Amino acid sequence: MKNTKTAYFMVQAAMIAAIYIVLTLMLIPLGYGPVQFRVSEALCILPYFTPAAIPGVFIGCLLSNALGGAVILDVIFGSLASLIGAVGSYLLKRWRWAVCIPPIVSNTLIIPWVLRFAYGNDQIIPYMMVTVGIGEILAIGVLGNLLMLSLERYRNVLFK
Repeated sequence: MKNTKTAYFMVQAAMIAAIYIVLTLMLIPLGYGPVQFRVSEALCILPYFTPAAIPGVFIGCLLSNALGGAVILDVIFGSLASLIGAVGSYLLKRWRWAVCIPPIVSNTLIIPWVLRFAYGNDQIIPYMMVTVGIGEILAIGVLGNLLMLSLERYRNVLFK
C-alpha cells in the first residue's frame, strides 16, 4: 500500500511538472522579463489539492527556466520563489481564498531582484515589483482561482 501511495505521489508530481514545462515553453514570450504573464504559474494553487504539487511546481519551474534559456541565477532563485509559493499555498489550504496569496507574494518580492542581478535590468525594484505582481495576480489570482474552481468538482477523482 505504501509503495502505491509513493508511486501515485511521484506520478502526480511528474505530471504537474510536465504540464508546467509545456505551458511555460509554449508561451515563452509572455513568461519572461520585467512584464511577465506566466500562465503555468496558475498551477501554484495545486498544493490546495495535493502535496505532490509542491515538488511538481518546483521541478517544472526549474526545468522550464533551464530549458527556456534563463541564466543560472534565474533558474535557482526563480524556482525557489515558486517553491516558497507552493509550500505557502499548501500551508494555507484550509482557507481556499488564501491559497493564491503565497505564490503571488513570493514571486512579486523575489523575481524583481533576480531580474536586476541576473540580467542587469536597471529598472527600479519597486516598479518591477508592480509589473511582476500584476502578472502574478493575473496568472495565479485569476487563472489559478478559475483552475481551482474547475478542479474542485473533480477533487475526489483526481486527487486521492
